[in-house]
Amino acid sequence: MAEEDNYTKDGTINYQGNPANKKKTGTWTACPYILGNEFCERLAYYGMSSNLVLYFKYKLHQDSATASKNVLNWSGTCYLTPFIGAFLADAYLGRYWTIASFSIIYVIGMTLLTVTASVPGLKPNCSPSGVCDPTETQTAVCFLALYLVALGTGGIKPCVSSYGADQFDDTDEHEKTHKSSFFNWFYLSINVGALIAGSILVWIQENIGWGVGFGIPAAAMAIAVVSFFSGTRLYRNQKPGGSPLTRMSQVVVASLKKYRVQVPADKSLLYEIADGESGIQGSRKLDHTKDLSFFDKAAVEIQSDHIKDSPDPWKICTVTQVEELKAIIRLLPVWATGIIFSAVYSQMGSLFVVQGESMDPHMGRHFEIPSASLSIFDTISVIFWVPIYDRIIVPVARKFTGHSNGITQLQRMGIGLFISIFAMLSAGILEVVRLGIVKRHNYYDHDRIPLSIFYQVPQYFIIGCAEVFTFIGQLEFFYEQAPDAMRSFCSALSLATVALGNYLSSLLVTIVTDVSTRGGKLGWIPDNLNRGHLHYFFFLLAILSVLNLVAFLFVAKWYTYKRAVGTLR
Repeated sequence: MAEEDNYTKDGTINYQGNPANKKKTGTWTACPYILGNEFCERLAYYGMSSNLVLYFKYKLHQDSATASKNVLNWSGTCYLTPFIGAFLADAYLGRYWTIASFSIIYVIGMTLLTVTASVPGLKPNCSPSGVCDPTETQTAVCFLALYLVALGTGGIKPCVSSYGADQFDDTDEHEKTHKSSFFNWFYLSINVGALIAGSILVWIQENIGWGVGFGIPAAAMAIAVVSFFSGTRLYRNQKPGGSPLTRMSQVVVASLKKYRVQVPADKSLLYEIADGESGIQGSRKLDHTKDLSFFDKAAVEIQSDHIKDSPDPWKICTVTQVEELKAIIRLLPVWATGIIFSAVYSQMGSLFVVQGESMDPHMGRHFEIPSASLSIFDTISVIFWVPIYDRIIVPVARKFTGHSNGITQLQRMGIGLFISIFAMLSAGILEVVRLGIVKRHNYYDHDRIPLSIFYQVPQYFIIGCAEVFTFIGQLEFFYEQAPDAMRSFCSALSLATVALGNYLSSLLVTIVTDVSTRGGKLGWIPDNLNRGHLHYFFFLLAILSVLNLVAFLFVAKWYTYKRAVGTLR
């Protein structure tokens, strides 16, 4: 790892004194180990989660609505725990030790989950007809394992992409050009892992057994840990910059204390340290911005601040510290518009799977494709659209807009939100067609109807296309707009949209089930979908997506970009 004297005052790595060290560490020399870790971790996560709704339904004996809600709640937690990992990484441990320690917790959780699906006593007892009757203890141990995994992934998700980007020096033009390439490979590694998990591992779970089906992801996660530790001597590390929550709180408190103080018209009079570097480790100085001017009061010098002595950070804050808080506040409206999109995205692991279970899974005479495996078409869509976007859409758009990236990150995200509307329309129309067949042929009590499961492919493929625009755009946007010393925190903030999307979807299922089952009715989402109205739920999400897109357009129009000192943006 980098030595202490390889750091500048702001916590970034300085190799000027020893150029040989720079050639031996970082860049693509270190990144294969990080990408290997991400590939194996995503293989483990999706290999375990893609079919989880069916494990709950058939092995833990839960009804469709309960199984769907439990998956959504667990998945949502997996995207909230990153705040724990991000805080520890930015404030105290640094990204290396955060990833390393939480990876071990992850392995423990995966191992325990495998044990609950394979060891007698912890494994649910099932009758010869396949009906299982798990005890409360068996169910509790299963959920303990799952939430250990949720905690473990919380230390990896917010750190690993930023840690990979840390291996490239922004002050070196040659290395800087490779940073965007890293993000492409990073996202590709995620989807290749998901492709294998959604096809091979799902088939193993349903045809060989859940013990083996969970054991392989556990082994993959162990390999992820080995891959990460193997590159230890090659990594470049940043010192943690201290608690971002403390710094933001100091700005709020100082602003409130000076609520009667006038902000000077000349912004150069606002307090900033004289050095060329920021006083915050791992962060460059930020230029002043005009919006959210109330918080500028925290940087106004008054006589009681005793600037020349030892300044009290709860009374006086630097412009950079104020701009950190402003950057986070500006991100929040953009962040909020990602929640509905994530609710749409979450259907692939819940109601799309349930819908597929009521359709014909045959591919040929003898082979049946598990409904959860249809998610591979989302992954194939991502793999298809990423090069199309990079090699065709960006160059063509660049000719019209003059923008170096063809379109801005906000425009990219907006296009993805628009496309996602059609995924829900596609799913809803398919369900209308399916119910029409049920009605015409009186298939109400059939487990499956003669309608190929491959008619679900368009809705998966459309979500994959939307994902390339919205999720990758969001990944880049939150990385670029995050204060330098808060990139793990902002990655966690970005991931939280997925969590809240899952929770929102779970809440909608709960509300819809409660309202639609009144008066003894079966409701929109009964166990027997042939007697339900699942299409109503998909159309509801389509309507919410339209309203969300309108809100996003207003938010994007008024967004102010952060700007580091000495840069154009």
